[in-house]
Amino acid sequence: MKTYLLLLLCLVSLTGFAQNNHIVNTEDGKRVLLKADFTWEYIAADSTSVASIVKPKESTTCNLTEDFTEPKLDQKIQAQLKRGRATMSYVKQKVAKDYNCTVEDVFLLSVSEHKAKAVYHLCANGKKVTYKRIGNTIIKKEQLF
Repeated sequence: MKTYLLLLLCLVSLTGFAQNNHIVNTEDGKRVLLKADFTWEYIAADSTSVASIVKPKESTTCNLTEDFTEPKLDQKIQAQLKRGRATMSYVKQKVAKDYNCTVEDVFLLSVSEHKAKAVYHLCANGKKVTYKRIGNTIIKKEQLF
């Protein structure tokens, strides 16, 4: 009896999930309702509601003040990373090489650092970039390999 009840419950829940309609945004900001019967229609919305849905893009430039100082790093972790050539100086050298600038043009904005991994937010040549460290490997955050 329990098996039949469980099977009935699963079938009822699956039919509920199969009937969902989806609302998506097109590239030009229009909202479209995609129906379960493979039809679609535009959703009429006033300009204020469309503007509230579209998120503003983050600024990719760094606006550093004159009195900007880089955050302090954990010296114990940096000492351990020295053997694997993954200290902050090596990270800055890699970023400078990737963005064709000098090491002096690379500034550390923020860091989340642990022994095994870290995320570095840097400013290179006026652009915000994010690098991550896994073990002793330093790569750009968007890259997988």
